[in-house]
Amino acid sequence: MSNKSTPEQIRARFDADVERFSNLDTGQASSIDAPLSMDLITRAAGTMTPQATDILDIGCGAGNYTLKFLQVVPDCNCTLIDLSQPMLDRAHARVSEVTSGNITCIQADVRDLDLGKERFDVIMGAAVFHHLRTDAEWEQVFRQCFEALKPGGSFWISDLIEHSVPALQSLMWERYGQYLSGLKDEAYRDHVFDYIAQEDTPRPLMFQIDMLRKVGFAEVEILHKNSVFAAFGGIKSS
Repeated sequence: MSNKSTPEQIRARFDADVERFSNLDTGQASSIDAPLSMDLITRAAGTMTPQATDILDIGCGAGNYTLKFLQVVPDCNCTLIDLSQPMLDRAHARVSEVTSGNITCIQADVRDLDLGKERFDVIMGAAVFHHLRTDAEWEQVFRQCFEALKPGGSFWISDLIEHSVPALQSLMWERYGQYLSGLKDEAYRDHVFDYIAQEDTPRPLMFQIDMLRKVGFAEVEILHKNSVFAAFGGIKSS
């Protein structure tokens, strides 16, 4: 994996892409069913903790998931983490318009942070964990999220995934390519495929479900899966 983009290179790409990620409807257009996944995750999180007061958005980008969650459970304290300072600046500006809660912005790689113990009612991570590389990193980050949740809290993920069976991976990748070509054209498809190959190391959905269980989540739920994207999460026992 030494040929993959570094966190600094990934940060530079997102620094230059704030405007695109500032649209609730089209900011994640390259992800299949992105608006649906965002709606399902934020509604599921709100259903599990309707009295939530503290949320954490990892890889928050321009704040779309936090904004959507605040439509379900308003006026939470929001902690926003992202590699990109311009993204955090935009997220803070947008989120501050819709919550009376405290907003904390942290420019960092989540792998380098101590998230604390039992601080948050809800943790969300959208299109971020596919940048994790080794099994140890996946376990470290998922365990940190489990420990940072209050009892009864929940952890929700929307992300690019892969399939363990090569023939199925090829089938799903072909379907994704057709989606991208239909969204714009084949040049756009190739552009997206190129940066995925350079930046991303997605893992199968079941690898991540098993990892959620391994770090302590007693209940896990798959909300949606379409081709190489899925929305899912874990609920911490009360």
